[in-house]
Amino acid sequence: MTASADDELVSGLYGITAAAELVGLGEQTLRLYESRGLLTPARTAGGTRRYSESDLAVLRRVTGLLELGLNLAGAAMVMRLESENARLRAEIERGRPGSGLRRAGPRVRP
Repeated sequence: MTASADDELVSGLYGITAAAELVGLGEQTLRLYESRGLLTPARTAGGTRRYSESDLAVLRRVTGLLELGLNLAGAAMVMRLESENARLRAEIERGRPGSGLRRAGPRVRP
């Protein structure tokens, strides 16, 4: 991925109306999800929310989890656990070849 593509994922490209339309939700729903800590869109100097492609992916993930029957608190917990899992997997991958970190083998008790 190029630097500009990375920038597009994290920089606020869409206002709340456009973001809501792109993910099929209402503007108030986006505000609710923000108030519950599910996402934090960028803000302009004037305080206008700006949603990135990453924010839209979060909104789509929340929608999917709600469709599976989770409530907002459950969706938030699942997303935190997914994020932590991805971070730990990346840490393991970085530590593999010759870094001193190694996977623990099975424990054998006498």
